Order: sequence, then structure tokens, then C-alpha cells
Amino acid sequence: MKRKRLMVWSVVLLLAVALAIPAGPLNAAKRRYVSIAAGWVTGAYFPMAGAISRIAWKSLKEDGIKVTAESSGASVANAKLIGAGDTDFAILQNDIASYAYHGKKGMFDKPISNLLGVCTLFPEHVQLIARKDSNIKTVADLKGKKVAIGPVGSGTTENAKQILEAWGLGVKDLARAEQLTASQSADYIKDGRLDAAFFTVALGAAVIMDTSLIVDMNIVPITGANADKLIKSYPFYAKQMVPAGTYKGNDADVATVSVMAMLSARADLEADIVYKILSAVYADLEQLKKAHAKFKDIEMEKGLIGMGIPLHPGAEKYFKEKGIK
Repeated sequence: MKRKRLMVWSVVLLLAVALAIPAGPLNAAKRRYVSIAAGWVTGAYFPMAGAISRIAWKSLKEDGIKVTAESSGASVANAKLIGAGDTDFAILQNDIASYAYHGKKGMFDKPISNLLGVCTLFPEHVQLIARKDSNIKTVADLKGKKVAIGPVGSGTTENAKQILEAWGLGVKDLARAEQLTASQSADYIKDGRLDAAFFTVALGAAVIMDTSLIVDMNIVPITGANADKLIKSYPFYAKQMVPAGTYKGNDADVATVSVMAMLSARADLEADIVYKILSAVYADLEQLKKAHAKFKDIEMEKGLIGMGIPLHPGAEKYFKEKGIK
């Protein structure tokens, strides 16, 4: 009998404790943790994920939403994490996102159709550099030249092939196409084994900066009607500028194109969460811009530039409300 009364009182006590706990969003049972796959801790993607995490918690803690930044292998790895359902958000290059969504052979075994766009963030410039003594002033001048087109399987190689294509050229039209890392390409330019090289990197990249200090080089413009054709064929490209003074001998602005770093999300992630996090980020851009020098030009109005995959419903709702297409 005593044991029965003890069990009854235990149930009553548990009910009393349960009723005493606030039912608000900060209740641990209702708090929603979402992950964002970033990149290497030393790159720009990880500070971006960290800034989004801080902004989301500050603005959305009453909604119980907390974003956790996670280091990863960057773009290709992040697309595969989305595909496997192992992350909620991911930062990656928009060209890689397009290849993943459409299942580009040689990079992805099958389309990752649950990878959807949230917004584009900042540019990763395609920078075509050439030795001045090679007399390469346009993309067309690459014909018959020795050119580095990026490592095997890289985004840089795809960029190089697509740009050549827009100018009516192919790899076969080059005297030699070298598949080298960025540092190897720079070394080959310095010692004269190459005439030119493609780099898809941030402005002021050390590998190009160092090359400009050792050898006379110029940045080859990627512009005009052929650049327009490139963007029409591959909408993940955007028009950009390499400002004068970025590198030694770079005395005037040079037009080029870029791919864009972007934020993506799983298709089955609740639209409300995507909408709220996107709203919070754009409402606190000053906090975001403090996280890294690359983020200084991020603006809501630029959030769909180079978006080459379908938008997540939560992002679609946000940009539609803001009148941005």
C-alpha cells in the first residue's frame, strides 16, 4: 500500500514540475538547432558561418533557433553533405552548386536535387594572368599559347574551359594546357614555362601578388559580347572588376567575371527557418561585415546575383517580399 501511495505522489510531483516549466520557445525541448557546413577554419567560409550563427542567435533566440557552424572540406564536400542530409545549410561556390544540382559527370555521381539556394554572398574572381612578353591581351590571344587551366577536377578548370568556349576556343587550341595547382601555375609563369594561367580566387590572392612582384604580368580582361554569352550559357557567373592597384603593374581597372560564394539549404528544411535566418542576416549586415574583409560588399540587393539553382521556398518568400528578382 505504501509503495502504491509513493508511486501516486511521484506522478503528482512530476506533473507539478512539468506545469511549472515555462512553455516558451527557450524551453530546451523546443529549441531548434540547425547546422551550417562551412569550410576550412583558415578560409572565409568558416567566419561567414560563425557570423551567421551569432546573428541568428541574437535575433532569433526567442524563436528558439540556434545555428551551429561546422568546419568541412568546402564546396564539393558541402554539396554532398546536403545531399546526404548531414547538414541543414552549407556555404559553397555557386558553380559547384550548379554542377551538384544537375549532377555534372566527373564531379558528382548523380544530381543532388535537394540542394536549393538561399542567397549569394561574395565574389570569387576568375583572374586570367599573362606574362607581358607573351603579348596576350585578350582571351582570343590564348590560341597557340601555353596555359595553366587549374588542377584536375577543379572548379578553375571548368571556368577556364567555359571561358575558352565563349571565345570559340577549346583546350585543343592551346599549344599546351597544364593542369596545375595555383602555386605550381605561379611558379611556371615566373620561370617562363607558361604564358598564362587561370585562377579562381579572391582579389589580392597571395599567389598572384607574389607573381606580380617577380615577373612583369598583366590581367587579361574577360569582358564584352563573349562574356555576355558566357553568362547567358552559365548563369552562375557575374560581372566583376579587378580594381587598379590590386597587383603590381595593375594600373587600371580590369573587367572580369566571377563565380559567387553562396548559402544553400536542404529542400526539406522548414521554409520558416530559412526565412527567419535570412531576414536576421540582412537586418544585421554590419555584424556580418565585421567578420571578414571579403564580406564588405554583401548587400541584400545583390543576394540573387549568380544564383544558378532554384531557390528554397523560404528564400523565395523573402526576396519576393523585398521585390528582388
